[in-house]
Amino acid sequence: MAQDNKKQVEQITDMEADFAQWYTDVCRKAELIDYTSMKGMFILRPYGYALWENIQAILDKEFKETGHENVYLPMLIPESLLQKEKDHVEGFAPECAWVTQGGSEKLEEKLCIRPTSETLFCDHYSHIIHSHRDLPKLYNQWTSVLRWEKTSRPFLRHREFLWQEGHTMHATAEEAIEETERMFNIYANFYENVLAIPVVKGKKTDKEKFSGAEATYTVECMMHDRKALQGGTSHYFGDGFARAFDITFTGKDNQLHHPFQTSWGVSTRMIAGIIMVHGDNRGLVLPPRIAPTQVMVIPVAQHKEGVLEANRAVMDRLKSAGFRVKMDDSDNSPGWKFAEYEMKGVPLRLELGPKDMEQGQCVLVRRDSGEKVFVSLDKIEQTVGEMLDEIHNGLYARAKKNLEEHTFPAFSLEEAKATQAEKGGFIKTMWCGELECELKMKEEAGMSSRCIPLEQEHLADVCAICGKPAKHMIYWGVAY
Repeated sequence: MAQDNKKQVEQITDMEADFAQWYTDVCRKAELIDYTSMKGMFILRPYGYALWENIQAILDKEFKETGHENVYLPMLIPESLLQKEKDHVEGFAPECAWVTQGGSEKLEEKLCIRPTSETLFCDHYSHIIHSHRDLPKLYNQWTSVLRWEKTSRPFLRHREFLWQEGHTMHATAEEAIEETERMFNIYANFYENVLAIPVVKGKKTDKEKFSGAEATYTVECMMHDRKALQGGTSHYFGDGFARAFDITFTGKDNQLHHPFQTSWGVSTRMIAGIIMVHGDNRGLVLPPRIAPTQVMVIPVAQHKEGVLEANRAVMDRLKSAGFRVKMDDSDNSPGWKFAEYEMKGVPLRLELGPKDMEQGQCVLVRRDSGEKVFVSLDKIEQTVGEMLDEIHNGLYARAKKNLEEHTFPAFSLEEAKATQAEKGGFIKTMWCGELECELKMKEEAGMSSRCIPLEQEHLADVCAICGKPAKHMIYWGVAY
């Protein structure tokens, strides 16, 4: 077989032995990403970018169904504009990258490469919002942002990364809060129904909320190594930005009012979540609803008469039924092909050879479980659809089990610290709401607050850290 000029599937690090190295191996060897000569700047290869395109297509449809429109704003923000919202700029100052020269001339005013676009949207809204008839404004943009991170890891922490950022304006606080919660729920549903990743839904503490926000809602996910990943956030700003940027509208009462604002976003960090929740020691395991290729057709004994034609016919049928299907008829060995598409996480492999053709059947192999079944070609479209749903449900159930089995109550700082050190995962305690206790948990147990979950439990009457009366049940964890 002509293997000399073909890439062999390389061994990846055992995930239990070294999860960080396993993760990097998968990103590289599944051909999702490549490094560049610039620290923190990565290339999304076609397979990695295809994942983002699928995420974008599904979410964009949902945004538009809820009345949102896409816009595009400049990537450069004048320093004076950024300074208008003090709390916001202080939160982003350490991560800002600045342009100080244009061509051969020094600029009169520094320009920030956008770390986020609240200030630009507010400046724009100040020009176009005048009356209550102009509201609500439901805008979103798909773009990249730049944050000068000191450390970087593929998909988890880039200096430049892709995301979407929604920015909306509303006549009343009630409408803005409703919008904040609606988009937050869209994210949570997307994680569970598309990415097969269960989430904990909650609010960030004042310390962890977005710079300039009154409230930040978050979806928190647990990775295979039992660390936390912040999956997506939705922010309610009140009218703080509107006041700073002098955005006013004439209400139905003929008086001037400031509108109320939200912003919400998810990024290519979602891909990190997919890898770290579902992957295994053979590489990626992709949820079917987001996989660039849902079924890979592998002809068996393809040199024999009629085999390639039969495989193409099955591929065409599945494509016509709406599935994302490819066929590998290269001269690599079947063993190489099996390992290659396992590494790339393709949910289903379809094998069809001369013996199968005689019996009107094919072999379907599930990537998640390795289960191999012989199925009739008569209703192959229906069978594939049902099996892809089973894979989604199986992945979700496995991830849910990991989340539930590694979420532990604790009733003192010492217990929380010991449980995290021994078992990892999420630790839930009662909390008085004081910053001092939040900082103490971080300092002594190495855990940040993940969220105050919307579904509250009453574990005890007092704060696990200081013993004072408790206000909330809160989740703690070690986060990426």
